[in-house]
Amino acid sequence: MGSTLNRRTALGIGTVATAGVVLGAATPAMAAPSTGEGASESSRNRASQVAALYRREKERAGGNWYTYLSVASGSGPTPQPAVGENADTVVEAYSVNKIAVATAVLDKVDRGLLTLDQRVEVTSAIVVPGGDGIFSLDGAYPSSVTLGHALAALLTVSDDTAVRLCGLVCPAAELNQILVAKGFPKTQVEPVANPNRFFLGTSTARETHDLLQALVRGTLLSATSTTFLLNQLRAPIAFNDGIRRTMSSAERARIATKAGWFADARHEAGLVFDPAGAPVLTYVLFADGQADADNFGATHPAVQARAAMGPGFIEAVDGLRNTSVPARRTSPYRPTNGG
Repeated sequence: MGSTLNRRTALGIGTVATAGVVLGAATPAMAAPSTGEGASESSRNRASQVAALYRREKERAGGNWYTYLSVASGSGPTPQPAVGENADTVVEAYSVNKIAVATAVLDKVDRGLLTLDQRVEVTSAIVVPGGDGIFSLDGAYPSSVTLGHALAALLTVSDDTAVRLCGLVCPAAELNQILVAKGFPKTQVEPVANPNRFFLGTSTARETHDLLQALVRGTLLSATSTTFLLNQLRAPIAFNDGIRRTMSSAERARIATKAGWFADARHEAGLVFDPAGAPVLTYVLFADGQADADNFGATHPAVQARAAMGPGFIEAVDGLRNTSVPARRTSPYRPTNGG
C-alpha cells in the first residue's frame, strides 16, 4: 500500500509536526438558518463544534495529525474552514490516494480513451500476495475483469491488485501529469522501474480536501464519472471501521469515505452528505505516530478517534444545507437473500 517506513523516514516526509491551527472555539449547538440571513453564522458555529470534537479525540489518540476539515457555508460556494492543522505538510497518503488514481483513470474515460466495460487481464504475476482486497483470494488465474470492476474493488475494499490493474491503463507518469493538470501537484503517485506500477505516493490534507470539493462541485470529472466515483465511496461495503463505524445503515449511506493504512499511519478522507444528498462536511484526517502500530484493526487509537468523530460530525451539521452543489441521493440499502 505504499513504500517502506525506512524510506519515508529518510525522506523526512510527514515526520515533523509543524504548528497547526484549529479554527473556531467550541460553542453550544444552535438552530440557525442554513441559507439566507444567518447562514454564515450558522456555518461558523457548526465549524466550531467540529473543531472542538476533532481536538478532543485527536488529543486522546496522540501522535501526529495532518488535517483539513470544513463545513458547507449555506448557499455560498466556498466552505467554512473548521480545522487546518499541518494541512500543507506533504505526507504519504497510502490508500487514500486511490481516489486520485481513480480520478486519473476516469479522466481518461471522460476523454474517450478508456471505457468502464473494457477488460483488463488478471494474471498471477500481477496479483499482490496478501494485503487488502479480493483478487488475491481468487486462486485461479489468469482471469479478466472490466475496468469498472477493478475501480469498484479499488475504492470499496481498497484492493491492492486493483492498483496494478489501473496502472495497466494509466501508467504512473501519465497519472501524475493528469493530477498536475487538474491542480494537484502534491498529490502524486511514486513511479518505480516498471512504468505501469507505482507506490501510492503523497498528498497534503489541503489538496485531498480540495480534490474532494472539486469532485462534488462537478469540476473534477464528468457528471457520469463523478456519480460512479461517489457511489463507490458511499457503498455499504466501503470502509466501516472509522468515521462510519457507529452508525445506522442510512447514516453510513450519507458518508463517502476512503481510508489508508501502512506502517504507523492511519488515514481517512471523505464527505458527509445531508439527507437530501448535498455535501455538508469534508474531512481529511491523516495521522501517524500513534501507539500500537502493528494493530490494523478497529482498536487502533487513531481509528478509534475517527469512530468517535463520525457521529459527532453528523450531529454538528444536522440541519445544515448546501445549495451551491448538486444533491446526489443514494438508493436505500436493501440486503438480499439470493434467488
